[in-house]
Amino acid sequence: MQRRDWTDGHVDRWRPVLPQLDADVEGAVTRMKKLSVHLRRVREQSLVDSDLDRQEFDTLHKLAGRGGTATPSDLAADLDLAPASVTGRLDALERRAFVRRTPSTTDRRRVDVQLTDEGRATWLGAIGILGHEEERLLGVLDKEERALLNDMLRRIMVVAEDQGGAAWD
Repeated sequence: MQRRDWTDGHVDRWRPVLPQLDADVEGAVTRMKKLSVHLRRVREQSLVDSDLDRQEFDTLHKLAGRGGTATPSDLAADLDLAPASVTGRLDALERRAFVRRTPSTTDRRRVDVQLTDEGRATWLGAIGILGHEEERLLGVLDKEERALLNDMLRRIMVVAEDQGGAAWD
């Protein structure tokens, strides 16, 4: 017999109230929501453990995603922030030695932001905690099952995005 989880009880409680309820849809959506909340909590704890606030992590994450070097305007676009807001973030990250700003070698009016070794290590530590938990959770599936799950979720996301859904980060 398959083990039951919290969602099974949730669906059982709602079936008599909503006889037309599709138990598979309700179960899948409720599980996705609960997994999302769980992973968000793990992420927030990883930030606490890494002594980062969310803004610092997000900025380091976007910078790492650009190979460790970007302009402040690139980061502002990536973070969907005004340039002045990025300047404040970079000031704080520079004080912590997580980034350094250097004059551009190609345009003297421009500044490049670089992720330092300490900034990269701190970012990797925070993201590693979340990655470990993701691996732990999805580790109950074999490689083919993970690929199938990924494909099914992609198909669902395409429908969500086609219906005017925003691009999510």
